[in-house]
Amino acid sequence: MVFQRTILIAEDEDDEAFLFQRALKKASIPNPVQRVKNGDEAIEYLSGTGSYGDRNLFPLPILLLLDLNMPKKSGFEVLEWIRQQPFLKTLAVDIFSGSGRSEDIDRALRLGANLYLKKPITLHELDGLLQGYRQIMVCRGFI
Repeated sequence: MVFQRTILIAEDEDDEAFLFQRALKKASIPNPVQRVKNGDEAIEYLSGTGSYGDRNLFPLPILLLLDLNMPKKSGFEVLEWIRQQPFLKTLAVDIFSGSGRSEDIDRALRLGANLYLKKPITLHELDGLLQGYRQIMVCRGFI
């Protein structure tokens, strides 16, 4: 069976995006992954406009893994925009941020984030986190 349940990663740092995608594969998360590098691109992708207009190449994701600190529009701004769009009502948005500040966690959850994960420091911790995250995805029906 070929999975079409795309995961969209909104992450501006190339190294972090690469390591995250590697950890997803290592955790046996089979979903196809797309990536955007800033908040404006995230909104463009989700709305299917501009260079993301072809839904065969850029399908609407089942899950958005959203960094908070991105250029152009922050993750908070993207999250706020998403929750105002009726066609994205069922989109799961999980925050994956380097910030562990309680203010950021509270704000993200108030804006409608489904889950808040703090980015681990080491690659080993990232692998472990995504092994556990895989179980969450299974329970949510994403895998």
